Amino acid sequence: MRSVLAGTSVTLSLIMAAGMTGAYFAFSTGVMPGLNAARPAAAVEAMQGMNQKIQNPLFIAMFLLIPVVAIAAGVLLLTLDEKSAAVLFFVAAGVYFAGALVPSFAVNIPMNNALDGTAIPADAAEAAKVWADYSGRWTAWNNLRAVASWVSILAMSLGVYFWGKDA
Repeated sequence: MRSVLAGTSVTLSLIMAAGMTGAYFAFSTGVMPGLNAARPAAAVEAMQGMNQKIQNPLFIAMFLLIPVVAIAAGVLLLTLDEKSAAVLFFVAAGVYFAGALVPSFAVNIPMNNALDGTAIPADAAEAAKVWADYSGRWTAWNNLRAVASWVSILAMSLGVYFWGKDA
């Protein structure tokens, strides 16, 4: 039974982290460059809409629970005497927490909230300033979240590789 629970939590950790990594990657490489190519007022309005719609139960659960599920996987792996694999899942949880969640709550979410509270400027130059002040900084921090998520997936993948190799 513990093996089934470990396998389930390992699989969920990987799927959830892959989903979030894809979201961060897509925003940095497609969404933000696409918005940067749009009229600034349209970019502000579109990002406000995305910020509101992304606050849904499925996204929030996946976004927040990755470290919890990865820690659960690590604990379950420890009960199976799979120390190397367990440590890698603990590392994955820590990397995701420090590199994706902390920047989200310290930078990206406050920036989203500030942008959401901004009236879309009618003046094109003012809209361009609002968007320029937001886009570059937000994307730079999002890039960090993407890289941290990739590192987290790498640690989890190594954990899967080492599972069964402790002797």
